[in-house]
Amino acid sequence: MKFVGTSYTKIDAEALSKGKPLFTDDIKVDDMLYAKILWSPLPHAIIKEIDTSEAEKLDGVRCVLTYKNTPRVKFTTAGQGYPEPSPYDTSVFNRKVRYVGDRVAVVAADSLQIAERALSLIKVEYEELPAVFDPEEALTGKVIIHDEPDATGIDDPKHNLITHIDATVGNIERAFEDADIVVENSFKTQYSQHTPIEPHITIAYIDEYDRLIIRTSTQVPFHIRRMLSIITGLPESRIRVIKPRIGGGFGAKQELMLEDIAALITLKTRRPVRIEFNRREEFISSRTRHPMKIEVKIGAKKDGRFTAIQMKALSNTGAYGAHAKTVLFNVGSKTLPLYNKVDAVRFIGDVVYTNLPVAGAYRGYGATQGYTALESTVDIVAERLKLDPIEIRKINHIRENESSPIFEVLGEGKKGTPQIIKSCKLQWCIEKGAEAINWNEKHGKHNGRGVGMAILMQGSGIALIDMGAATIRMNDDGTFMLLIGATDIGTGSDTILAQIAAEELGISPERIYVYSSDTDTTPFDVGAYASSTTYISGNAVRQA
Repeated sequence: MKFVGTSYTKIDAEALSKGKPLFTDDIKVDDMLYAKILWSPLPHAIIKEIDTSEAEKLDGVRCVLTYKNTPRVKFTTAGQGYPEPSPYDTSVFNRKVRYVGDRVAVVAADSLQIAERALSLIKVEYEELPAVFDPEEALTGKVIIHDEPDATGIDDPKHNLITHIDATVGNIERAFEDADIVVENSFKTQYSQHTPIEPHITIAYIDEYDRLIIRTSTQVPFHIRRMLSIITGLPESRIRVIKPRIGGGFGAKQELMLEDIAALITLKTRRPVRIEFNRREEFISSRTRHPMKIEVKIGAKKDGRFTAIQMKALSNTGAYGAHAKTVLFNVGSKTLPLYNKVDAVRFIGDVVYTNLPVAGAYRGYGATQGYTALESTVDIVAERLKLDPIEIRKINHIRENESSPIFEVLGEGKKGTPQIIKSCKLQWCIEKGAEAINWNEKHGKHNGRGVGMAILMQGSGIALIDMGAATIRMNDDGTFMLLIGATDIGTGSDTILAQIAAEELGISPERIYVYSSDTDTTPFDVGAYASSTTYISGNAVRQA
């Protein structure tokens, strides 16, 4: 091929290097308001009274929103395909706050300084409630975080349990009995935050046709439009979501974060509004990786073949269940099929609420937590059997044209979808990796330093759920417009998709102009997540 498979300069490289206007904030709208959010200082409390009168009197304040004057509509902030598997446990504002950093109120004013001053004038009286920070303690139900009757999709709210999974393939007890050794260990993974260079930012305004326009830094513009329709009551045809260049996402922007507030302020004031997280707010009130406790038990024969693998995962979703179920399913479904030679496999999982920051989508999406525990345990098995960690993996790992029944049992929250590994060069990767780090010379000879290895598997898109689309239009001068719903979040997908189009059309990529992610002008796409854009949106471009 001429263009695909070759190194090609990103189509936005020159503009980015020269600092040309590309991002959400690179637009100036007349009569703009600036919004700031008042955050809860308590992890768990009822708002007994909130007095915004002094803030509203401040010169330059145009709007103050609280639970008293916003829609009581339940939704999920997770940017997922509809119907979303995540619980509908969130409102724009709640009378009950559930973590330090939960929303209490928002002020929109003529300047950022006025908005910040107005926040200090809001008086809030809280009734502090007992809080729970440990997921195992949360399961006792001594503290109930989501006791509101209109929340849906929660398996057992009285015990803070969003969902429980217990999936077994084969006779797990017998498979462990048949093993020569059984190794069992427990692991904990920590909180982490995405910290994209560009924080969350949204600008909203009303256009000349009285339609709501949302210009926002998001990975999921079409999902945002759907969720805003639910919250505002506007039909989707009255809402336009524009995704400019994104300064990093990593999963943090696969989420409705500020768009709902911006939309409500603009609809109330009929004026444009700008709202942005500062870095402190990103850490406290954005999204994180799910911290987890994971137990792995592996049974193996003396020759290194695994007879049984069991994984138990306890996931802490924080105060709200964004992506809670699907991340938990992925802990098992993205990891356990890697070793498909076993006689039996079992995955047990729980995801619970606590009064801690909200976890959401984060690169790897549950697989990273699962592999941390699984691969560490495989190393311990190899050590116990006095086998090379590389060799024990070669004996057990999945190969081309193979599958695993756990795929079909778990999926990504969708049962009954078998998956076959149609291409796999893992054996080659292991050998090349060992060669690159001089594994045979260095392994087992520490002298204060050592080498380690792990293998991992990740899918491209969610089977039978994800989809992409593309439209190609030829211009009068023989150039082409490539209209795609796929979201470039700094990964270069606009360039990649232009290369694919150029390859098929037999022209230079310079003759293709890419326009991506505008719900008015580009076709539907689920967004940038699940490592899917090149495969799914790329094949849409190829077919177009």
